[in-house]
Amino acid sequence: MAKIRRLVLDVMKPMEPDTTELARSLAKLEGVDGVNIVLVEVDRDVENVKVTVEGPDLDFERIKDLIEDMGGAIHSIDEVVAGSRIVEEVKTPQDD
Repeated sequence: MAKIRRLVLDVMKPMEPDTTELARSLAKLEGVDGVNIVLVEVDRDVENVKVTVEGPDLDFERIKDLIEDMGGAIHSIDEVVAGSRIVEEVKTPQDD
């Protein structure tokens, strides 16, 4: 089975725990090399963030469970990279 190397997730999370705590918790998971969280929008009680997780063998279910345990919800999976290496998205003329 091919290993997942990168996940980009659209996540809605409460204000607490804060984004740094979410990032640290995700980074501690086995198979995770790095985490990037970008604030997209702030609402009254929640934040919408883009969560990028990279590593040699990501376990989506563990990542999803951790986000949910911290009060978050995954709105969408915006990117998945799997296989023996990371393949970057290629821009084509149709993208303009």
